[in-house]
Amino acid sequence: MSNRPTTAPHETSFIPPGADRCGRCGKAVYAAEKRVGGGGIWHKTCFNCATCHKMLESGVECAADNEVFCKTCYGRKYGPKGVGFGGGAGCLSAE
Repeated sequence: MSNRPTTAPHETSFIPPGADRCGRCGKAVYAAEKRVGGGGIWHKTCFNCATCHKMLESGVECAADNEVFCKTCYGRKYGPKGVGFGGGAGCLSAE
């Protein structure tokens, strides 16, 4: 009976066995709407920044904690914090 299609308890839609599942919503992803990136498979509409919801392209996203982010939001959330990380003129030496 393992070849029979199943439905998740919270869904009423058909889920084929062995289907790829979206990293954000958990529903089946078909080839026409499939986006690969951030270590997972996503629907085209689910493949957006988790913070600002900007649509992303494969290869341009940043991934962390099973979510995808645009580079700007990723830098804000996971980048260096505080003062002095830029280096800048304060690190220059005349010697």
